[in-house]
Amino acid sequence: MWTTGRMSNAKSRLGLGTSLYFWALMDLISTVLSITSMPGAELETVFSDRPQPHLRSKRSWVWNQFFVLEEYTGTDPLYVGKLHSDMDRGDGSIKYILSGEGAGIVFTIDDTTGDIHAIQRLDREERAQYTLRAQALDRRTGRPMEPESEFIIKIQDINDNEPKFLDGPYIATVPEMSPVGTSVIQVTATDADDPTYGNSARVVYSILQGQPYFSVDSKTGVIRTALMNMDREAKEYYEVIIQAKDMGGQLGGLAGTTTVNITLSDVNDNPPRFPQKHYQMSVLESAPISSTVGRVFAKDLDEGINAEMKYTIVDGDGADAFDINTDPNFQVGIITVKKPLSFESKKSYTLKVEGANPHLEMRFLNLGPFQDTTTVHISVEDVDEPPVFEPGFYFVEVPEDVTIGTTIQIISAKDPDVSNNSIRYSIDRSSDPGRFFYVDITTGALMTARPLDREAFSWHNITILAMEMNNPSQVGSVVVTIKVLDVNDNAPEFPRFYEAFICENAKAGQLIQTVSAVDQDDPHNGQHFYYSLAPEAANNPNFTVRDNQDNTARILTRRSGFRQQEQSVFYLPILIADSGEPVLSSTGTLTIQVCSCNDDGHVMSCSPEAYMLPVSLSRGALIAILACVFVLLVLVLLILSMRRHRKQPYIIDDDENIHENIVRYDDEGGGEEDTEAFDIAAMWNPREAQAQAQAGAPKARQDMLPEIESLSRYVPQTCAVSSTVHSYVLAKLYEADMDLWAPPFDSLQTYMFEGDGSVAGSLSSLQSATSDSEQSFDFLTDWGPRFRKLAELYGASEGPAPVW
Repeated sequence: MWTTGRMSNAKSRLGLGTSLYFWALMDLISTVLSITSMPGAELETVFSDRPQPHLRSKRSWVWNQFFVLEEYTGTDPLYVGKLHSDMDRGDGSIKYILSGEGAGIVFTIDDTTGDIHAIQRLDREERAQYTLRAQALDRRTGRPMEPESEFIIKIQDINDNEPKFLDGPYIATVPEMSPVGTSVIQVTATDADDPTYGNSARVVYSILQGQPYFSVDSKTGVIRTALMNMDREAKEYYEVIIQAKDMGGQLGGLAGTTTVNITLSDVNDNPPRFPQKHYQMSVLESAPISSTVGRVFAKDLDEGINAEMKYTIVDGDGADAFDINTDPNFQVGIITVKKPLSFESKKSYTLKVEGANPHLEMRFLNLGPFQDTTTVHISVEDVDEPPVFEPGFYFVEVPEDVTIGTTIQIISAKDPDVSNNSIRYSIDRSSDPGRFFYVDITTGALMTARPLDREAFSWHNITILAMEMNNPSQVGSVVVTIKVLDVNDNAPEFPRFYEAFICENAKAGQLIQTVSAVDQDDPHNGQHFYYSLAPEAANNPNFTVRDNQDNTARILTRRSGFRQQEQSVFYLPILIADSGEPVLSSTGTLTIQVCSCNDDGHVMSCSPEAYMLPVSLSRGALIAILACVFVLLVLVLLILSMRRHRKQPYIIDDDENIHENIVRYDDEGGGEEDTEAFDIAAMWNPREAQAQAQAGAPKARQDMLPEIESLSRYVPQTCAVSSTVHSYVLAKLYEADMDLWAPPFDSLQTYMFEGDGSVAGSLSSLQSATSDSEQSFDFLTDWGPRFRKLAELYGASEGPAPVW
């Protein structure tokens, strides 16, 4: 039988008191009672597991667990207990083996004596007990002498852990002015020691800092208010330190602390008050509606929802002209303009403004009233206002074929000031980048400056500006919306290139293509197109056109028996006309290819087959052709080489040759551009050019517009001036803008004609004398030594002529 020795263990623990032996004795009694209370069958089963030769009617006293204190700090291994078998005679023949949790690492056993020791420091908070198994073996044979027995080693607790606030530090809030005893927050400390053994884990709470404002319940840890009428506006934040001590708070217990940050939350216990009883403000009469005039502020010591303010105008003569709103971020009253102001009508206003708390608490009404009033005086200042258009918006409908310079609307504006200054009109060019319109600067007449095209721009939104003459900074504006009405100015046409295919075996009346048309115009009654063959193809024997009366047409064959070899492609002109006024039409061409098809009508080929040469070229013929090509290439290269090495012409170097005085320049003329730029006939004889112009066949100068040519007295031009000067000017301006070849008008130069009748006379040598003998060049001798060589060349000399 197994027996466990506790004598040595008991001796080592005498200093710990008798309580340890009491708990061990109770554990042993419970074990014995559990065994003796078993039924007979179960008890027989327990004993039947043991080897039969060792069965005895009387058992030794057996303990199934040991106790050992935690946190042993001695140098020697801590004795735990002793295992002993009844078969051990003390001669060392029995070998004890320990296995299970911590065996060999935490606990060791003397294999001869059965003494168990702990070789590591034990911590109950890490592990409270260990389950091990013991085995007794015959040292010589290794045969088990006793069945394996299981036992438990329990770690007994000591007070080695202080209480800890795992959730600290704490943050709490309590309303200001709360009654005494109002619960704030509950703090909890935990102790890792064994709560079932002694007072090691019994915690008591106390307050170290925060009195006399707060208190704490010693058992529950609930923090409560301890002082009445705590005012947030006087002190808002409190730092409270709570202590938790184990051993029931007795001397020698371990303690832990935590911090509780308590904030007093606001309540509405302060009424609002205006720091000023009178406000003075000013506003320009041109201030737009909803613009800010000024701000008023009622001070409230509360915060958040308790400091929210609602401002209203309760009295005064400006309640209909001004309004007041509350800024939710800063709780100020913003006075704004409610309707347009006029310095000429009313120069000042008086308002009585009230500020009140919308959220009240009944228990603090005695601290009120929770509203206050102030007076606001507002002065209206005079300003120079910009011109105002009447009406404030224009809508105009204009047909797209309106002529340039037509007045489409009269724009009107006036100065609202008493001075009533003169106004000048203009167009904001950013709203009319195409410059389609023009406005008269004084009358405000809006006219067309370029042709309108509904298909390009169907709507125009332009801004007309009105500026005061005396103050150009005052500018008013108005938007003019112009709708361009459609006229029938676009002929219908095919939307794409139509190409049809027809089989050679096609029958008469066979449909080969369905065509449609598009028209950029947009008539009120919708589009309706009419299709027919063009006049030049009215009697076409091959094809005909059938109008489907739904803006489409069918192309049908008139005969059969088409042959690709005879004609592979047909071009059928189709006339398309619309239903507008006037009727516009265009001719579209349908390309029809004749193709060879199979019996099912599927196209096989649409191009004539090339005829194959009956005889192919032989190899000798190909070689001969290549040889000829090679010879031709050699001849071409030889000719090019000879041209490149051709000798330059021989120039006689003769000092007396007159050609040595000729200086060559590389400057070249404009060629054809020079001759086309000016009318050379006018330079020969201006009268002759004038006569040709009167005869009706003048040669137009390419560097001048007709307006520029009319500036010359030699080329008169007549123009039909319109009855409206603006229309004429706008039309001419459009022509100049559209002419890409016209020079800029700021570069115009005036040229005078030379020749007969000119003040300068003729500078041309065309009509000069043919003989140099009639001219004298003696004056060259007077020009000095620099012109001596030139005088010698032309026969002039200072003395007698030299002998050659």
